Amino acid sequence: MPADTDQDPARQPGFLERLLLGTTVDRLPSLVPGVALAAAVVAASVAFADWINRAWGYDGLVSFILVAIVLGMLVRNTVGLAPVFEPGVAFSLRKLLRLGIVLLGIRLSILDVLEIGVFGVPVVVGAVLTGLIVATWATRALGLSDRLGTLIAVGTGICGATAIVATAPGIEARDEEVAYAVANITIFGIAAMFLYPFLGDVIFSGDVTRVGLFLGTSIHETAQVAGAGLIYDQSFDIVTAPSGADIAVVTKLVRNALMVVAIPAITFLYTRRARAAGREGGERPGLLQLVPVFILGFLAMAVLRSIGDAGVDGGGQAFGIWDPAAWSDLTHGIRTWAEYVLATAMAGVGLGTSMRQLRGLGLKPFAVGIAAALAVGGVAVGLVFVFGPLISVG
Repeated sequence: MPADTDQDPARQPGFLERLLLGTTVDRLPSLVPGVALAAAVVAASVAFADWINRAWGYDGLVSFILVAIVLGMLVRNTVGLAPVFEPGVAFSLRKLLRLGIVLLGIRLSILDVLEIGVFGVPVVVGAVLTGLIVATWATRALGLSDRLGTLIAVGTGICGATAIVATAPGIEARDEEVAYAVANITIFGIAAMFLYPFLGDVIFSGDVTRVGLFLGTSIHETAQVAGAGLIYDQSFDIVTAPSGADIAVVTKLVRNALMVVAIPAITFLYTRRARAAGREGGERPGLLQLVPVFILGFLAMAVLRSIGDAGVDGGGQAFGIWDPAAWSDLTHGIRTWAEYVLATAMAGVGLGTSMRQLRGLGLKPFAVGIAAALAVGGVAVGLVFVFGPLISVG
């Protein structure tokens, strides 16, 4: 994946700069080339997917989101990615992804979000515990370090690279262990992103709610979940609200929120063991590392949607400003922009995936990763069959 944007040692970004840009305002021009490249990949992907679909006479034959990821990977691994593009690609993958998810909140009422979230909790908890247990067991069985197993476990079960990076200082993980764990969840997450939308449709017989729960529970990274959800919606022409992508993202946000509990608990257990062995223990992660702020943005958009709809449904205007037609146009426009912003982030996923780096992953960590990924996927299927029918949204 692309490295974080280089920072000017003279001044570190402030809170808002780090939250919104990942760098200082004066370095904003350095983001333009990479974002423009990701946007160009999206434009080419839309044109190509549209041409294929028209030629075969079937709208959902090829998803432009899928094409954007594949095309980005082809560019990165054939032509290569010049250093001038790396800051903007990293920005697309991290900040534009979060912006797109925030904008997705306009597609759901807050009641829909709460219902999906509440009934998704047991599915998520079951899958997370499975990932932690299986990865830890497989690591010990193969004679690998507990630290590496823990990183693969939190990456598979909770929140991909974000959880890995947040956990690493607390368990005193080495740089190569962090790199191995990130490469591991990248391999299986990308494979799942391409495969699971179609597998889920078969397993759950086209039930959008269950497919969304499955995608949000079984795929590792937030970017990969959003990409899989959009691929599913486009491939199967899902126009219902909430769509598969909406349900997948809400489910994944529940998983992300578990970082607040899971990572401090893991750090505490490691520190206790370290002190018992006469060592000092690792650093505890800060609260800002554990609370994904974009979850709050997503919820705020859902609240705004609910308030606006209530005004229109009551025979008035949304917020006293927009009549029903104007409110519908506004929410539709935001939904459209959310999809294209997320598409740019998906292009960033492709542009940021170096197969040369992934080839450095050893066979034993690979075995741990596949064991954890398959176990999480299997448990997710079973739990979705149990709890999916309890959700009635739309």
